[in-house]
Amino acid sequence: MNFKIYPIFLTIISCASSSFVPYFPLSFSSSSEFVLSMSTVSEVKVGDRLPDVVLKEGQADYGKPKEVNLRELLAGKKVAIFAVPGAFTPGCSKSHLPSFISAMNELKMKGIETVICTATNDAFVMEAWGRTSGGADAGIRFLADDSGELCTALGLSMETGCLVRSKRYSLVAEDG
Repeated sequence: MNFKIYPIFLTIISCASSSFVPYFPLSFSSSSEFVLSMSTVSEVKVGDRLPDVVLKEGQADYGKPKEVNLRELLAGKKVAIFAVPGAFTPGCSKSHLPSFISAMNELKMKGIETVICTATNDAFVMEAWGRTSGGADAGIRFLADDSGELCTALGLSMETGCLVRSKRYSLVAEDG
């Protein structure tokens, strides 16, 4: 899928932020218009290796979030990862997260060493949701995919008009 972006649009953006870096690759067509290419990523499937991404883990009392390399975290372990479109949203808070909280013992009996919840919220929101929902007390790690890098690399992102959100999914990763 290609979109055309005219120079005036790019000028306005570059004036608004000197640190603006386009998320999608830009190229010139023969008619000197900018062309924005959006490539689609295939959804993750059984047997795929998970991407080498860094997620963020919020700390108590608004401490600086800790960077967590997903590949390093998964190395040599059997890990369950589930994602939700957003922390504190009704469906995620009333159904999805509680189902994992109540299944923690069963997951451990099946050899799951770590359970991770991700969403495209920031680390502070994820920490607060984990703490107030009881999920952190149950042993679930709440990791922020704040840039949407993980869900995009897995082919499980969705545009919502204002930001990238993760589709709802769960997976089991063995040694990454």
